[in-house]
Amino acid sequence: MQRRVGVVWSAILILALGAAGGPVMAVEEPPYRVGLHEGDVEVREYPALIAAEVEVGGDRDQAANAGFRLLAAYIFGGNTRRQHIDMTAPVVQERKTGESIAMTAPVVQSGGDGSWSVRFIMPQGYTLATLPVPDDARVKLVPLAPQCIAVIRFSGLARPDEVAARTQSLQAFIDGRHWSAAGAPLLARYNPPWTLWFMRRNEVWIPLVPERPH
Repeated sequence: MQRRVGVVWSAILILALGAAGGPVMAVEEPPYRVGLHEGDVEVREYPALIAAEVEVGGDRDQAANAGFRLLAAYIFGGNTRRQHIDMTAPVVQERKTGESIAMTAPVVQSGGDGSWSVRFIMPQGYTLATLPVPDDARVKLVPLAPQCIAVIRFSGLARPDEVAARTQSLQAFIDGRHWSAAGAPLLARYNPPWTLWFMRRNEVWIPLVPERPH
């Protein structure tokens, strides 16, 4: 039954994205400025943004799928205006502190059940005042302050061991430059769940302290 529901959701999202015009994968990404690029690592400066966010439980993949469905329902009309909001990438996942530990994916990128925050970044041009109110109270609209983020990119299925290895590499890069993290690591996924594994783009993000690294 669960697999059938997942297939139905995939079909709905493919049709909805196709109906929006253009290629299914042609989605907006939040703007940023690259301050440094070295190998697989970038340091990016993101402006203030707005995200639709839900908090869900389970292991990383279960939470990502559950969060994706809730957020997709909101942008495809599950709101007070029945308004369609364009899909954006990436979907960002963060492990919440609460009872466990902790950005859009924690270090703690190890598997195991827990509480996770899953976010869609809203397209440029929207404000908290102009975005429609979600029908589902679990979907929250939250402002995100400007951030400087260290990023490492990789492809594949974002398995826990791969995410942990990339997180470790990125943390070593940060430590080697004597920078300081401003929060726990995040996992950013740029492709919907039906994308073939070798075509998937993933990133681990670690936010940095406000001063610009050099």
